[in-house]
Amino acid sequence: MARSQWGSRLGFILAAAGSAVGLGAIWKFPYVASQNGGGAFLLIFIGFVFTLGIAMMMAEMALGRAAQSGAVGAYRKMGGKRWVWVGYMGVLVGFLIMSFYSVVGGWTIAYIIKSVTGEVISADAKHLGSVFGSFVSDPVQPLVYHALFMALTVGVVLGGVQKGIENLSKFLMPALFVMMLVLIVRGLFLPGALDGVAYFLNPDFSKVTGKTVIDALGLAFFSLSLGMGAMVAYGSYVSKDTSIPSSALWVVSLTTGVCILAGLMVLPAVFAFGFDPAAGPGLTFITMPAVFAKMVGGQLFAVVFFILLMVAALTSAVSLMEVVTSFMIDEFHMKRVPAALSMASLMFVLGVPASLSLGEWSGYTLFGKGVFDLLDYTTSNILMPLGGVLLAILAGWKIWPEIHAQLGGDRGERIVWMPAMKAISCFVAPALVGVILVYNNL
Repeated sequence: MARSQWGSRLGFILAAAGSAVGLGAIWKFPYVASQNGGGAFLLIFIGFVFTLGIAMMMAEMALGRAAQSGAVGAYRKMGGKRWVWVGYMGVLVGFLIMSFYSVVGGWTIAYIIKSVTGEVISADAKHLGSVFGSFVSDPVQPLVYHALFMALTVGVVLGGVQKGIENLSKFLMPALFVMMLVLIVRGLFLPGALDGVAYFLNPDFSKVTGKTVIDALGLAFFSLSLGMGAMVAYGSYVSKDTSIPSSALWVVSLTTGVCILAGLMVLPAVFAFGFDPAAGPGLTFITMPAVFAKMVGGQLFAVVFFILLMVAALTSAVSLMEVVTSFMIDEFHMKRVPAALSMASLMFVLGVPASLSLGEWSGYTLFGKGVFDLLDYTTSNILMPLGGVLLAILAGWKIWPEIHAQLGGDRGERIVWMPAMKAISCFVAPALVGVILVYNNL
């Protein structure tokens, strides 16, 4: 049976960018940049993204296309039996992340509804904090929205590569950019908004520390969906005549653009009304609704904002679902429908204790963490960095001739950046990602 392929290069780029552009780019980047010197952090982040990040993305895409398989099959075919467990680890990462990511995705749907009804249109941050706390700790409501978000995700994946994932990405990614631009323009017309722009873009190197560099490196790596098999799976659907280097450059550029736009969307409005720009994750569900409450037409913009968050969550969730679905199709020769439905059911079940651990089950912990936090920590701080290190070693030391060929070296042309790509794969990426792994687990 012939493997599915993307219908167009544009479709592939938008789908891969959608995988990378998740909730982290929208809510995490603005406050992390705020805490770490604004423009100084941005410069460091961009430096890592366009060196380490793009090199590892090309390696994952090339690995998938060379093997014509998802993560497990790709590591088995290209690395041999000793490497197959790395592929299994990538699938496990996708499975675990999707189980709790769907819970958060459900929150975005709930807040769309709460914005429409006006429940969260209030300038009282304490009230909004109480609303959010009561919602996430409720034993039933979050699970209903978790199920709804999971159903939306699996519905897209059931449509297949072209009719499902690609068509959705062609619609949602442009829609995401339009919604962001609408919110940016509205925010920039608020009195005092330009102070927020200056705070975000002006480099303050006095706030740059070793931790800043590590945070920028980690965020650059994880914001591109590397180390979890998504780009391997998406790369396996890329036709032979599609340029991986130029496609990866587009994906990295679009993802970086969304991070910058997120800062311009959030921080000017936060500054205009005197809220704390370094408020952390609370910026999304507490501070921003309070900001919208003080705007003329704020309720409409709140609805747009949470629709935007839901879109970002959905495009990333689709790639996570595809990682585990393609695994079932490739390894067990299942049809797409039963493969996607069975995996979605299992991920939903694991998401139940993750959600309850924020409320009624908060007293049950392992290593001092509830289920939700434990899943987040294990995937983000251990498994993804480990996957990144091993990918770099495989690409640079074991299968470089095949990677070289997939990136255009088989045409006999002299590609000036190829030696740098090999050096990053062999030495730089394992060292830097290894630093993340050690630092995050000290």
